Amino acid sequence: MGAYILRRILLMIPTLFGIMAISFAVIQFAPGGPVEQVIARLTNQGGNDRLGSGGGDAGGGNLDVAGDVGSKYRGAQGLDPEFIKKLEKQFGFDKPPLERFGMMLWNYIRFDFGDSYFRDISVLNLILEKMPVSISIGLWITLLSYLISIPLGIRKAVKDGSTFDVWTSGVVIVGYAIPGFLFGILLMVLFAGGSFWDWFPLRGIVSDNWDQLSWPAKIADYFWHMTLPLTALVLSAFATTTLLTKNSFLEEIRKQYVVTARAKGLSEHKVLYGHIFRNAMLIVIAGFPGAFISAFFTGSLLIENIFSLDGLGLLGFKSVIDRDYPVVFATLYIFSLLGLFVGLLSDLIYTWVDPRIDFERRDI
Repeated sequence: MGAYILRRILLMIPTLFGIMAISFAVIQFAPGGPVEQVIARLTNQGGNDRLGSGGGDAGGGNLDVAGDVGSKYRGAQGLDPEFIKKLEKQFGFDKPPLERFGMMLWNYIRFDFGDSYFRDISVLNLILEKMPVSISIGLWITLLSYLISIPLGIRKAVKDGSTFDVWTSGVVIVGYAIPGFLFGILLMVLFAGGSFWDWFPLRGIVSDNWDQLSWPAKIADYFWHMTLPLTALVLSAFATTTLLTKNSFLEEIRKQYVVTARAKGLSEHKVLYGHIFRNAMLIVIAGFPGAFISAFFTGSLLIENIFSLDGLGLLGFKSVIDRDYPVVFATLYIFSLLGLFVGLLSDLIYTWVDPRIDFERRDI
């Protein structure tokens, strides 16, 4: 197993390099970089200005309208060329792309992600600050989906072909087909003061006076705010696990050892949970880390923006809009690395649940 783990870790290096290289290349052709963002802010304000917090001194922001110097940046006409050069140096764009990419990789290997372009804080601290909200969503969605999916999948396997199996399959498929963000918008319209009822808060993970509440009130306030986001996400989160659980149980139910156990006179409950459960749940248990990462990413992307939850999803969205590249690339690097290790962890859980599996005898 040690050799297999080592090979998988070594394969992570070119995989991670490819992800970062492709993303970096795409960014080079994306319009509206950080320099253009600063120029747009300056020209919109129309006057002397400085870079926002975390940007430092941008050379005074002198707008030399008479200069009208040609520039590769849209909207830079009329700005002092020296000011543009200072902006390029400040953001690191005075160096060739390959040199910038090499420096970025060297820093990222040492987990040095630098500072945000437009926030007066290091990227790592910014990510750590926003991470608890996204982790909270991911944990709850994973927990709720498993609590719903496993009993439902077992029941569907036992009642395979029955009316219960048919109508629950329809509900699961319809729920899976509805995008979570679309259902979230519907919940907001219905229950968050849209056109109908005002039962739940529209934004945030806790109320403004949360620090002043008692512990029971804090817990109630937290779940009050999380009800709509979790409902929007869990609608489609449990569909895959439900069908996976059902199919796993159906496969095991048809095997010879189950027939033998029933022939010995064991009760259906004993056969189901004493013999079938461990084998059938192998693939479901092993997929838990991947399910958490999937819920973590999905919840962070759209639901946080819809419900204004201050997590990594909202941070990533704003960073892309602002072209805050240190934050964008750092989150991409961390999530990619985390996803690769979770894939390895899932394989190790397979071997822990079923020692008969030996990955060293198989080619990667």
